[in-house]
Amino acid sequence: MEIDVLNVNFDLSQITPAEIEECLEDPYALRVLPEMDAPGATRYYLIGKSLLGRGLFLSFTTNGKIARIIFAREASELEAQYYERVQAEY
Repeated sequence: MEIDVLNVNFDLSQITPAEIEECLEDPYALRVLPEMDAPGATRYYLIGKSLLGRGLFLSFTTNGKIARIIFAREASELEAQYYERVQAEY
């Protein structure tokens, strides 16, 4: 999946497009999908890890081919712990 990082609301020197792409491809990433009955709900949330083990929280939209990144930040300690707990269950 291609990523669109134009006009983002975060510093691309702190979180690189490569790290974002790695998190989107993380097989253990936790994806929160919008409720199906919510009109116009197209925003998705994800907690994942890059190949170097950096935990990130992403907010994005997608059409199945291109993911437009709305926001990205370092995963909080609680989010990282939740990711580790769910990954251990697999």
